[in-house]
Amino acid sequence: MAAAQPDLALSFEEAIQRLEEVVRQLENGDLNLEMALALFQEGVMLSRHCSGQLNAAEARIEKLLEENGSVTAVPLEAE
Repeated sequence: MAAAQPDLALSFEEAIQRLEEVVRQLENGDLNLEMALALFQEGVMLSRHCSGQLNAAEARIEKLLEENGSVTAVPLEAE
């Protein structure tokens, strides 16, 4: 049984949820090598997808904060 290829049209929240599921399966350790490698590959792709979405959001925030032609990067506070 091969791991499903990630749907890169997933929202950030959906991708994080799937990534967490992949991590749980890998940590469980009940997988054969081929399945573990397929899940690891899916996890890497999901991680990159999420990272790209975060980078895009950061760029949008910086653009919104742009004043007088210069960008003022303001760190987001953790909730």
